[in-house]
Amino acid sequence: MKDNESTAWQGTTILSVRKGNQVVVAGDGQVSMGNLILKSNVRKVRRLGKAGDVIAGFAGSTADALALFERLEAKLEQNPHQLLRSCVDLAKDWRRDRYLRRLDAMMAVVNATQSFILTGMGDVLEPENGLIGIGSGGAYALSAARALFDIEGHTAQVIAEKAMGIAAEICVYTNSNIVLESIES
Repeated sequence: MKDNESTAWQGTTILSVRKGNQVVVAGDGQVSMGNLILKSNVRKVRRLGKAGDVIAGFAGSTADALALFERLEAKLEQNPHQLLRSCVDLAKDWRRDRYLRRLDAMMAVVNATQSFILTGMGDVLEPENGLIGIGSGGAYALSAARALFDIEGHTAQVIAEKAMGIAAEICVYTNSNIVLESIES
């Protein structure tokens, strides 16, 4: 292990599932540094916007993500009911601004009709199938959600809960302290 790996904060699993008339964003609560769990109940999923009609989840540095939440909320106030425009404006700022470029985080952002992944590289990506997985356990949760997606009777919430449970069982940087937020359209 390299010296900087033992002091690097790790841990986050964010999953978004869009199925039927529901979209869910789920996040675990663990923050780790090396082999030490620093905190088990961090809230990584939040409602944004005056109406609370946008849900965002973050992976990466907590302080950096909180700064991004504030900036996205400001963009949503400038562009009410225009999630794509707000996300693109934030991504542009994130890419251009010297301070923001240093922020180490990714975001999954959804409303009733749209889902996006935002990165510090200036990317605003819309998933093909309504599923997003980010963070150290994101690939595990995403894989589980894909496997569960076509099972009849499984709602977005059931898929998210089961997939996050699977990620928590196999990813050491993910715990089972799950926060879920959902929107019905």
